[in-house]
Amino acid sequence: MAKKTVKDLDLKGKKVLVRADFNVPMKDGEITNDNRIQAALPTLEYVLNQGGKAIVFSHLGRIKSDEDKAGLSMQPISERLSELLGKKVTFVAETRGEALENAVSELDNGEILMFENTRFEDADGKKESKNDTELGKYWASLGDVFVNDAFGTAHRSHASNVGIASNVESAAGFLVEKEINFIGGAVDEPKHPFVAILGGAKVSDKIGVIENLISKADKVIIGGGMTYTFYKALGKDIGDSLLEEDKVALAKELMDKAGDKLVLPVDFVVASEFSNDVPTETIEGEIPDGKMALDIGPKSIENFKKELKGAKTVVWNGPMGVFEMSNFAKGTAAVCEILANLDDATTIIGGGDSATAAQDLGYADDFSHISTGGGASLEYLEGKELPGIAVISDK
Repeated sequence: MAKKTVKDLDLKGKKVLVRADFNVPMKDGEITNDNRIQAALPTLEYVLNQGGKAIVFSHLGRIKSDEDKAGLSMQPISERLSELLGKKVTFVAETRGEALENAVSELDNGEILMFENTRFEDADGKKESKNDTELGKYWASLGDVFVNDAFGTAHRSHASNVGIASNVESAAGFLVEKEINFIGGAVDEPKHPFVAILGGAKVSDKIGVIENLISKADKVIIGGGMTYTFYKALGKDIGDSLLEEDKVALAKELMDKAGDKLVLPVDFVVASEFSNDVPTETIEGEIPDGKMALDIGPKSIENFKKELKGAKTVVWNGPMGVFEMSNFAKGTAAVCEILANLDDATTIIGGGDSATAAQDLGYADDFSHISTGGGASLEYLEGKELPGIAVISDK
């Protein structure tokens, strides 16, 4: 059943709880990338323009003890949000209590406050991360309605998403709605030909995704470090390349199940060390001892390009090589470029390193959708029900 979105709620004069994903990278107390804050602006601006009283909150980092709280306050995020919105954001340095309750009660229509890092509640018994019943009920009591716009935590059952939504009328924000439409649409009702590109280091990270997409996609292209576990399953030499020995049998099973749907690289950029400062060469087929493959080669890029020609839906998760090193970034950059130039195709990046790569390489605007949640998008691609979405009120 379709989920309610923020547009289905009557917001005027209402206290609107908004769970955002402001888990942004920080260095020395400074935000180094504010993409996630900017991504939340459409929902927050809509709430405020409709006359709602926005109470926005998020987690930041991981907290196991009171000592971990240092440097993880939401205050710098509230200041940046104020700049981006062009209006005052009242910050309350508490996660519960009289000061927070009074600040909420003093809000006028169209005003916004942010309270402290939800994970501060994890310093004493993981109340947020373990979806403490009383905490979820308390946070829900602060508002009249709840808008979940944090897809990055949708695969977790936390007090700040499932706990609140279990106690008050809830809806998806624009960001979560977009994730449901794009990733959910790609998995459930893709336009064909549908091609999945799966990279990254480990087969174990992508087992569920590969198994789910084998039955749905027309082709599943494999790249990245997990390639060499598949190569080992074919009985090929892989030199010193990355290998999950305990997943070789599973890789063989996946290949048997997929048949000619599964497409592997045929050549590789190799080096003698995991370093950007050693000589490289391109090798086709098996990889000799003393060499490790760190990127796909030009023939693989051309093969992938042929497989992608005419595709109408493409989902990509995981880089083709060690893209952080310039000598081994060509495969990932080539995939970005191929997808950016596809005609009439829906192109989706499933978060994580491939999203970072597209942004770093300047291709972010050329994709139909870049997911804001790495783990959440992976579980969605596996076909799993995400608790943070399942609990949102049905239309």
